[in-house]
Amino acid sequence: MKTQGHFMTLDQIEQLPYRPCVGVMLANPRGHVFVGQRLDRDSDAWQMPQGGVDAGENCRDAALRELWEETGVSEKLVSIEAETRGLIRYDLPHDLVGKAWGGKYRGQEQKWFLLRFHGTDADVNIATDHPEFSAWKWLPKDQLVDNIVPFKRAVYEQVLAELGVKL
Repeated sequence: MKTQGHFMTLDQIEQLPYRPCVGVMLANPRGHVFVGQRLDRDSDAWQMPQGGVDAGENCRDAALRELWEETGVSEKLVSIEAETRGLIRYDLPHDLVGKAWGGKYRGQEQKWFLLRFHGTDADVNIATDHPEFSAWKWLPKDQLVDNIVPFKRAVYEQVLAELGVKL
């Protein structure tokens, strides 16, 4: 869909599909959750690892791949403890729709997984081949939503409602 200077009308945005995606709630033994500071943002923009599902890839494999690509944590260091029952959607803010993912999607439709981390902090390496984070930390679950970019807060509240009870 052609856009003029990345601006899209509400009607154009509503015609766009959601990007198939996975999210990872990586919890350490204390029940704190991994968050990374996004490299492509000037202000605080912490988030849990997430990313697109490749063609022909199942969500479980996509979650483990995204975890590896964004944190350097291999699947040998985690166990899958839970996943969301369904998909959780969010819409991008209108001013970002024409810029993110080449203007092809209105937002993301995500399957979330709770992974238990069995390694040490030294096993985390955000200096990956294609880094997405400039910093990382473990957050208690009650601080998670307040530290996330505002347009993703409703998603994180849903993820915590489903998966947070198992932390």
